[in-house]
Amino acid sequence: MRVPLSWLAELVELELTPEELADRLTMLGMEVQAIERRGTDWSDVVVGELLAVEPHPRADRLSLTKVTIGHGAPLQIVCGATNIAAGQRVPVALPGAVLPGGRRIERAEKMGVTSEGMLCSGDELGLTADADGILILDGETQLGRPLAELYGDTVLDVDVKPNRGDALSIVGIAREVAASTGAEVRLPATEVEDDGAPVEGLVAVEVEDPQLCTRFVGRHVGGVTIGPSPDDVQMRLIAAGVRPVSNVVDASNYVMIELGKPIHTFDAAAVGRAAAGRARIVVRTARPGERIETLDHVVRELHPDTLLIADPGGPIGIAGVMGGAASEVSETTTDVIIESAVFDPVSIRRTAFHYGLRSEASLRFEKGQEQRLARLGADRTARLIHEWAGGSVARGRVDTNPDEPAPRTVAFRPARVDRLLGTNLGSETQRDLLRRVGISTEAEARPVTIPVAAGSAPEAVEAPAGDAVVATIPTWRRDIEIEADIAEEVARIHGYEAVPGRLPSTPMPGWRPSPLALREAVREALVGAGVTEAVTYALVSPRLVADFAWSVNPPPATGEGAREGGPITVTNPLSADHAILRHSLVGSLTQVVAGNVRHGRDDVAVFEVGKGYGRVADETVEWWRLGLALTGAFEPAAWNRPARPADVDDAKGLIELVAGVIGAGRPTYMALTDEPILHPGRSALASASDRAGRLALSGVVGELHPRLIEAWDLRVPRLIVAELSVAGLGGGGLPSVEFEAVSRFPAVERDLAVVVDEAVPAADVESAIREAGGENLRSVVLFDLYRGRPLADDERSLAFRLRFEAPDRTLTEVEVEEAIATISGALGHRVGGRIRA
Repeated sequence: MRVPLSWLAELVELELTPEELADRLTMLGMEVQAIERRGTDWSDVVVGELLAVEPHPRADRLSLTKVTIGHGAPLQIVCGATNIAAGQRVPVALPGAVLPGGRRIERAEKMGVTSEGMLCSGDELGLTADADGILILDGETQLGRPLAELYGDTVLDVDVKPNRGDALSIVGIAREVAASTGAEVRLPATEVEDDGAPVEGLVAVEVEDPQLCTRFVGRHVGGVTIGPSPDDVQMRLIAAGVRPVSNVVDASNYVMIELGKPIHTFDAAAVGRAAAGRARIVVRTARPGERIETLDHVVRELHPDTLLIADPGGPIGIAGVMGGAASEVSETTTDVIIESAVFDPVSIRRTAFHYGLRSEASLRFEKGQEQRLARLGADRTARLIHEWAGGSVARGRVDTNPDEPAPRTVAFRPARVDRLLGTNLGSETQRDLLRRVGISTEAEARPVTIPVAAGSAPEAVEAPAGDAVVATIPTWRRDIEIEADIAEEVARIHGYEAVPGRLPSTPMPGWRPSPLALREAVREALVGAGVTEAVTYALVSPRLVADFAWSVNPPPATGEGAREGGPITVTNPLSADHAILRHSLVGSLTQVVAGNVRHGRDDVAVFEVGKGYGRVADETVEWWRLGLALTGAFEPAAWNRPARPADVDDAKGLIELVAGVIGAGRPTYMALTDEPILHPGRSALASASDRAGRLALSGVVGELHPRLIEAWDLRVPRLIVAELSVAGLGGGGLPSVEFEAVSRFPAVERDLAVVVDEAVPAADVESAIREAGGENLRSVVLFDLYRGRPLADDERSLAFRLRFEAPDRTLTEVEVEEAIATISGALGHRVGGRIRA
């Protein structure tokens, strides 16, 4: 919120410099983000007096003026404005002056006459909205005085937090200043001379749903004359960031900035009449098929939940957001109806979001409004319109809910407040601090209930007699509901910087293992392997969920959640691309790959540790998964090798890396041919167990189906993906490391080439070798694959390296050969294989 200090100084005494005031407000929780000094860009602009105004000798639409600035010879200045006359005092930009926007004024010839400067309009100086006439100053203004000294101002840009809607006004900031300095707040006058006809005969208001409009106050001003607002009013509004329009409209905007109460004014002649001839206003929700042209001259189809201001002919405004063009105040308006209402904050926020019409008015309504403000805002607006536009104010108000609620009370325990803050202020000091923000207090001698939690699950405790103080909360402070809120107010006014720092006196807990140790270890291992971690949105598009829905559902790792249930749809999504909670990670990682490729990065290796979500009946479930995506060159080209594109084996290698990190055995793979997401000949189910035989890793790995690559325009020849359930990924530590003594005896290695049919999986061959190898077989590693002559077309050769080792002796050649012979026989029997010589 922009706060001009000249306006603020009318409501509270300011003895601090702008910088000191900014620091005070920031320490009170009203962060000042910037300090703007208006007028610093008026270089060499001073007050002058018109000595003479004569027609230009060579131009009918120009005037030739003589101007004095109080010293030196009079200046001759050519001017095109028509509102000037001799004797007036005006802003004069001298030769060499610089105006806002960097415009430089020089001595120049205009139609054969030298002009020694320029007379300035309010618009050229950024002071008013009048660009047609010269800004006429007060006749007593000192000649030659720099304009910056007269009309320069300092504006604070204050970041008002969401719970402090009362501070979105000059009065609200004045209260904060008064709380800090001890000054008194001078509230603006709201009394109005309402000597016109009774308002009941002019305006009638009906509210169909009091929950959506808790109060509507209407006033009527007749016989107004529409024109520009006074110059000083325009200057204030512009400094506050509001564009001046006309005296009537400016009065409503002035009250919104001053009191924080959004006001709307209607041309009374454009509001439909009831049978008795009165203007009839109805506050209701939209009906099917209704439309309205708003003040921005856009015709909008109305949603049935939209709260409207309507007359017998239909909508004349979207409540709390924007008025209708048909009833706006114009140059021909003579009678005005003032609307000052309190609307439901949730309804206004939804409406503003739905139509994309976030305004200063809706911002204030969204934060909640004090009931009393409806009356004060209507009265203040009527007073200003009467002062600036003339006319007569109708007697009385139309008020749908004149009963104003009494201030609330909140009991608190001063001793508890001191414990919360770590201070020793005591009851009297706390009560004095609260008094500075308008909170009156009274000691309570009887037992009293202390509210400690509010909202959907309120809680309270009982305080013994004499321990509590009852605070009466001002009606404008809707944010104070419980004891902790009182403690926050005490800390704010006392000063956060004055609260002593104090280390906790309770003993710190002992060391505890991190519940995320396994997840962090997996992440570090993958990053160390050259894979980049990605973090994607959990909310995705319906198309992504549909295209990347797994048909196969491997069992989850031990202790991890199963993937189950239907999709969870967001009721009011920010966009169609973020409307459903994802079921898997592969679709999100595919989008990451696509984004990188579109930006010219063809080699991509990414992983993500994230959640999937589902709905089972009325319950929501979620599960942790590890996702992988590889494309391009997994091993870049070097001087001794060409680039090698990523394939399924690279993903299997990363899966084996993860299995090693979590203490699982080597993964096993089963061919997967019926998963629509993956290539039918290049995909598999992966699983691995820990030392206790529990499932530690389970998932799917393979090449993305070419159909999806084309449908999503991925622009890659192939994309390798995997999605895994890993035991402990949702929360768990690393398994303990079991030490196995290194044998003192040498190991014996043998390479064995096994010829098998193409249809026989390598995993089956390895399994046969391990089962037949005996207790001294320590490891089996596949290191080569061969196809071609002299093998048949449907055969391949798998080369394994076998390592034999005994813990108590050196193995003999005979023992090793016997083991090889046993393995050879088992291979022929189990997988139909033979040893390749």
